[in-house]
Amino acid sequence: MIILGIETSCDDTATALVRDGRDVLSSVSTNQDAFHAKYGGIVPEIASRQHVALLSAAVDDALGRAGMTFADVDAIGVTRGPGLIGSLVVGVASAKALAFALDKPLYAVNHLHGHIFAAFLDGDEEPPYPFLALLVSGGHSQLVDVRSATEMRVIGRTRDDAAGEAFDKGARMLGLGYPGGAALERLAAGGAAHQWSGQADQRPEPPGPDLDTQAVGHHLLDVVRLVEDDHLVVYPHAVILARTRTGGSSRRLRAAASGGCRATAPRALSCRSGAVRRMPRDPGPGVR
Repeated sequence: MIILGIETSCDDTATALVRDGRDVLSSVSTNQDAFHAKYGGIVPEIASRQHVALLSAAVDDALGRAGMTFADVDAIGVTRGPGLIGSLVVGVASAKALAFALDKPLYAVNHLHGHIFAAFLDGDEEPPYPFLALLVSGGHSQLVDVRSATEMRVIGRTRDDAAGEAFDKGARMLGLGYPGGAALERLAAGGAAHQWSGQADQRPEPPGPDLDTQAVGHHLLDVVRLVEDDHLVVYPHAVILARTRTGGSSRRLRAAASGGCRATAPRALSCRSGAVRRMPRDPGPGVR
């Protein structure tokens, strides 16, 4: 069975041809980062308009790479959610139109299920039901109890920020641009892990009887700010954290190893001129 997959849940327009739910015959993904970078994040209206402009070409490209035509397609699958509503509408409307015109069955898919089962693509291993899946993406961080391809239950999630959101917010607060995850990864590759001193914060226990956590947003602010008087000191490059204790209390210091600042002592920073800028302590709405 050959399925044409269409995915427009966020800002990337993606299409693929998959045989028997396992073998990827072609996969196409278009990137919109250049359109959103100057805004520091994804603009839903721009994302949906770009899907309109790119989706037809992405479908044709996927067919061409697989050496197939619409006549070879047995069914169409499309992301129905979760995601940006305007982006989802473009994909769903296009998939409905294709299914109607080609007289093919249409399957609406929760794309988080796709994240889980992508681990079994292009391989011979069968999903070892039941299994526990850790799903970490731009907008979701979840623990999922997977009983079958259609029976899944979320048993834990972040109540504040998903891991991907934390990367983007942290990078934006540090002035590193968008997409934040890629920028932080590049800096981390050249970081100075040996300059960490002290012990990491103890991870908080789940706030209730479930496995949910609120730790991601909390640690995001720990990483991107130094509380000094009533100001937030932001170092726009690689991050080093040092922990000291004074009179029973602890403070966090951060220096930018690649931006002209370095930790010369647990509570001392040596910086070239211009390496540090000050901002209001409150990072603004939507960050806490």
